[in-house]
Amino acid sequence: MNNNDNNKNICRREFLKRLNAAAATVGASSLIACGTETGSKSTASKQKDGNAASGMTYRTTPTTGDKVSLLGYGCLRWFSLRDKDTGIIDQDGVNELVDYAIEHGVNYFDTAPVYCDGECERVTGIALNRHPREKFYIAAKISNLTPDTWSREATLAMYNNSFKELQMDYIDYMLLHGVGMGKGIEEFEDRFIKNGVLDDLLEERKKGRIRNLGWSFHGDVKVFDHLLKLHDEGKYTWDFAQIQLNYVDWKHAQEEHPRNINAEYLYGELEKRNIPAVIMEPLLGGRLSNIPDHIALQLKEREPEKSVASWAFRFAGTRPGILSVLSGMPYMEHLKENVETFSPIEPLTQEEMDFLDSTAQQLLRYPTIPCNDCKYCMPCPYGLDIPGILLHFNKCINEGRMPLTSQDPNYREARRAFLVGYDRSVPKLRQANHCINCNICAPKCPQRINIPRQMQRIDRFVEDLKQEREFDTTTYIWMR
Repeated sequence: MNNNDNNKNICRREFLKRLNAAAATVGASSLIACGTETGSKSTASKQKDGNAASGMTYRTTPTTGDKVSLLGYGCLRWFSLRDKDTGIIDQDGVNELVDYAIEHGVNYFDTAPVYCDGECERVTGIALNRHPREKFYIAAKISNLTPDTWSREATLAMYNNSFKELQMDYIDYMLLHGVGMGKGIEEFEDRFIKNGVLDDLLEERKKGRIRNLGWSFHGDVKVFDHLLKLHDEGKYTWDFAQIQLNYVDWKHAQEEHPRNINAEYLYGELEKRNIPAVIMEPLLGGRLSNIPDHIALQLKEREPEKSVASWAFRFAGTRPGILSVLSGMPYMEHLKENVETFSPIEPLTQEEMDFLDSTAQQLLRYPTIPCNDCKYCMPCPYGLDIPGILLHFNKCINEGRMPLTSQDPNYREARRAFLVGYDRSVPKLRQANHCINCNICAPKCPQRINIPRQMQRIDRFVEDLKQEREFDTTTYIWMR
């Protein structure tokens, strides 16, 4: 046995030990440079401080001088407010959340044409247009993510439709969506350069219809470096960039997938150029608010009055080069808690940073599937609820409720809980056994999950549970 095999066996034993232990445990600074504001951008250059009495932390965009709330509203999660019978998003619910956010100083709202099955911009626009335009900044995206949308005509039609859906005559923050996905630099060139779209967007920035131009990064670091090279050469300059950053991905992103890039590198390269960073996935799709009980207790022991999630938000917002930290907050309790965390934010000390790095290393011993519930893989042409399947599997691991071997004294209870929970979380016709390995989903995944392989292993695991066959759970948990 080589050293790597030995280390993996040690990790497996440690995992099982901690899994059993968890089951028995109680369940439970601003950006300094303001830049020079051009006349074309002065149309909306007012400081949008929201409610000054709220105590919200703000950061300054160097190119336009915008005072942006450090807590940003990620509007992707409006899908959680759908009526189960009609499928319609509850507009009154969205309005209530937006009203509270603006009243308490949140002024950055992040949308995209593809979010919420195409409804995000319309729903968000309705909610925001009930407020004075100077009260908020809107972020939109060029979401030409599939080859049929790569032509100049199709991309510009999508761009212009965003103005219509949002009911806006200018966009504060426009992003090239998901650069680095798919075929890397070649795909970036096809989506934005060869068709002349990026040149069009630069003209729109000069005219003031776009006030800040940037991009959201997923995947290939060669594309990230390429875009910064273009910036350094002065051909295409960027006002901001959106990256994934949290206390796991800061130094350990590659431990979940070898092609992932540590956020420490991404942030550092942007900081060198004074390009502010907007942060996505500060909670890793909710995974950092739902960590194993015994690890959560370590956080609660240090800050009994603060939530587990607040640690992750403070980590994401501590560094001065962060412009805004996005959070999808479909429920009022989430919004209120996050507003409190950022009003004002309490920056982490170096000792607390080190503590969270140690926490991240503990979390990596729990080999969950790195699904962030972004739903980019959806819809599945065969009706699978891909995120629902992956999240149920992860939830059982995190909560220490995975069935172990059939010899375990808690096996029958854990087996029943997993199967019943699976049927409740995911309708039978949408479960993993219906995957035909078409692989349409995998190229769309920002986390590079081999989705068909995960569907196969979860289906095999479920069938072994149903048939009560002998197995070792670690065979499924560690299979990649």
